[in-house]
Amino acid sequence: MGKITFIEHDDTEHVVEFKAGASLMQIAVENMIPGIDGDCGGECACGTCHVIVADEWYDKTATPGDDEQQMLSMTPELAKTSRLGCQIQTTEAMDGMTVRLPEFQM
Repeated sequence: MGKITFIEHDDTEHVVEFKAGASLMQIAVENMIPGIDGDCGGECACGTCHVIVADEWYDKTATPGDDEQQMLSMTPELAKTSRLGCQIQTTEAMDGMTVRLPEFQM
């Protein structure tokens, strides 16, 4: 088991445990993290699981695909390390990762 810290736009932190293999969106929804909705159930079709990965962790999240990039292009709070949580499959190497949540989801 590892730990991931979700930081809300108002700097409220939520440290949760995870098992490798679950998506970041699944982990957030299962732990009732405010601001992560996952309306499409992880199909990369809604953008309601937008997270901003801390710079030092971004390379561990793999490369965003075309569908994800298209969804992210519509978000008003796009950052250089923006990702959709449903597209990040966690690994043991992500233990300690920090992600910020935008103020608004799509």
